[in-house]
Amino acid sequence: MRNRARWLALGAALGLQACSPALNWRSVPVPEAALQAMLPCKPEQATRTVELAGTPLAMSMLGCDADGATFAVSYARLADPSQVGRALEHWQAAALARMGVPASVPGAAPAPQPFVPPGALAVPQAVRTTVLGRRPDGAAVAAQAVWFARAVGGEVLVYHAVVLSPKPQPAVADTFFAGLELK
Repeated sequence: MRNRARWLALGAALGLQACSPALNWRSVPVPEAALQAMLPCKPEQATRTVELAGTPLAMSMLGCDADGATFAVSYARLADPSQVGRALEHWQAAALARMGVPASVPGAAPAPQPFVPPGALAVPQAVRTTVLGRRPDGAAVAAQAVWFARAVGGEVLVYHAVVLSPKPQPAVADTFFAGLELK
């Protein structure tokens, strides 16, 4: 009985953490990405050209910092839908490499889990993972991240959302990822 009470208290504490006053969740429409996101702070936006799977693309990002964590959503349009898997794999490898987590070393990162929100393409590269790595300044960082894609007309939109924090915050990441809604 005592262990059950401890687990219930722990569950309640984690749930309250996701609803912390420092996290002022708001719905943020991103019409150009056919997406609506829930963010715990007012986001800033930027666009830059990046290379994904050998193709230069305009990648847009919106993100903000709240309660010691960074929340970000990025997206880009692929003109060639056949490149969706390759683009998502390349994006994942690049994100892990920036944190010093080699994607190709077995056991370096936990096995990703499928992440296919309603309306997304069910491709093997649509995943959610949590990895521990280092920021450019050497500080420890936990990245809770998802990558997914959807078809829009003759194009494919690819997405990446991430929570970066000193330690994993599963309840906060669950709230953030559940708030990603394709329109």
